[in-house]
Amino acid sequence: MLFKEIHLKGIKSGKITLAFRRWQKAAVRAGSLLNTSIGQIEIRKVETVNENNITDTDAINAGFTDKEELIKTFTKNNKGTIFKISVSYHSADPRIKLREQTRLSEPQYTDLKEKLERLDNLSKQGRWTKKILLAINDNPGLHASGIAKLTGFDKDWLKLNIRKLKNLGLTISHTIGYEISPLGKFFIGKISAGK
Repeated sequence: MLFKEIHLKGIKSGKITLAFRRWQKAAVRAGSLLNTSIGQIEIRKVETVNENNITDTDAINAGFTDKEELIKTFTKNNKGTIFKISVSYHSADPRIKLREQTRLSEPQYTDLKEKLERLDNLSKQGRWTKKILLAINDNPGLHASGIAKLTGFDKDWLKLNIRKLKNLGLTISHTIGYEISPLGKFFIGKISAGK
């Protein structure tokens, strides 16, 4: 579930407490947490609504000026069910603290290495994690299509899988391009040394 930056800021401030989406089926569930650029957002409640039951107050609580402006956002996707989703700011993104680490204990390092080996072993693309980490390390700020060209992986597949590396604290995503996090640099140093 994606949010515009302006809506994320409203959620963090508490001004925005609702989101509306038209989907074939619910893409989020109550109690789940979403990682976003402003931190984690909690999905508090998910319910289906009829367009006629949406009020101007609902629209304002979703970051729009009125119901009409909100309804216009559905024109691109006019099929499916409208979901009214209660949202709130939960906490800072835990991946930030994770990625800022510059050391790992041996058990932590072993655990991280095993997670990357699992990603490699489960992938139809074969072993990819080290190749992608090294490509980002050698080309900081390079966008996904550039990394795809360097590594031979499909761009969409690559973006999805770089997100997995980000979730482990190894990479940082920017508006354009990626870089290796301090934790990622430590990890690359260890694997390059053959440890």
